[in-house]
Amino acid sequence: MTSFVATAAEEINIYSYRQAFLIEPVVDAFTQETGVKVNVVFAKKGLAERLKREGEFGPADLVLTTDISRLIELVDKDLSQPVNSDVIETNIPAQYRDPEDHWFALTLRVRNLYTDKALGDLSDISYEALADDAYKGKICTRSGKHPYNVALVASMIAHHGEAKTKEWLQGVKDNLARRPQGNDRAQVKAVKEGLCSIALGNSYYYGKMLKDEKQKVWAEAVNINFPNQKDRGAHVNVSGMVLTKYAPNKDNAIALMEYLSSDEAQEIYAAVNMEYPVKPGVKNSDLVDSWGKFEADPLALETIAKNRGVALKLLDEVKFDL
Repeated sequence: MTSFVATAAEEINIYSYRQAFLIEPVVDAFTQETGVKVNVVFAKKGLAERLKREGEFGPADLVLTTDISRLIELVDKDLSQPVNSDVIETNIPAQYRDPEDHWFALTLRVRNLYTDKALGDLSDISYEALADDAYKGKICTRSGKHPYNVALVASMIAHHGEAKTKEWLQGVKDNLARRPQGNDRAQVKAVKEGLCSIALGNSYYYGKMLKDEKQKVWAEAVNINFPNQKDRGAHVNVSGMVLTKYAPNKDNAIALMEYLSSDEAQEIYAAVNMEYPVKPGVKNSDLVDSWGKFEADPLALETIAKNRGVALKLLDEVKFDL
C-alpha cells in the first residue's frame, strides 16, 4: 500500500453530493491508513451556496460531487483552489482534470443506450441514430435539461456544431414515445412495459437494477449498448473532487485527494457505485466487467462544460421537454 503523508492531529471535512454509502468505504480506508479523521456532510443541493455563505471561515476542505457541470460551478463561483500534485497528475488523465488543476475526476459513467432485446443486436448503434426515422415513437428519456442529458448534448455540439446538433435534437424529440419524464431507471422500466424500445441511461443504473429484486426484470428486458463504438466512442461523464478555496486542513485534504486517485481507492470507489475507475489500469468490478469493454469519447470534459450554455439554449429552442 502506498503511504500518504498526513497529520493525524487534524481532521478533514468533506461536503458531498454523493451518498454516504458511496463515500464511507473509501474514507474509512484512508482513516485506517493515516489515522486522520474524515467528517462528511451530505447534501442533495445547495453546497455551492453554503460554501459562498461560509466564506473564509467555513470548515469544508473538499467537495465531492457528480457531473462536470457541478465541478465547473465550484470553480466559476471562485470556491476552489488549484492543487499542484505530481501524484494526481500521474494518476488522472489530462482529459479528466482541469487544465488549471482546480477539479479532478474520480470515476466515469457512460451515457448508454438500453434497447429492447426484441430488437436484436444493436451494439453498433450511435447517439446520432436516435434521430433516424426508423426509431419514430420508440425512444424514452428523462428531461433533456437534466445534467446527464445536457452534457450529452454539449458533446454533440463539440462534434457536430450548433446547427447540426439542433437538427439532431429535433429529430430525437420527434422520435420520443412520450414526453420526457422520470429518472434513468424509469426509462428502462418503460421499455420492459412496451412503451418504447430505446432508453437513454447511465451505465451504473444497470447494475443497480440488476441488484434490486423488483427492478431486475427491467434490466433483464434490455441490452446495454455503448454507443459510437465504430467512431469516436461513448460519451462519458464523471464524479470528481475540488479543494475548497479556504480549506483549513489543506495538506491533509491534498493527501486524501492523492489517495482517492490511487489504485486502491479507485477500485473501492468505482466498485461501490458500479462505475469505471478514472485511473487507467485499475480493475473494474466483476459486474461492470461483465458488460463488456468499450471505447470512451476522448473529448476533454472542459470542452463539454464550455458548451453547456449552448446545449440548454438548443433544448429550449426545440422545446424538447414539452
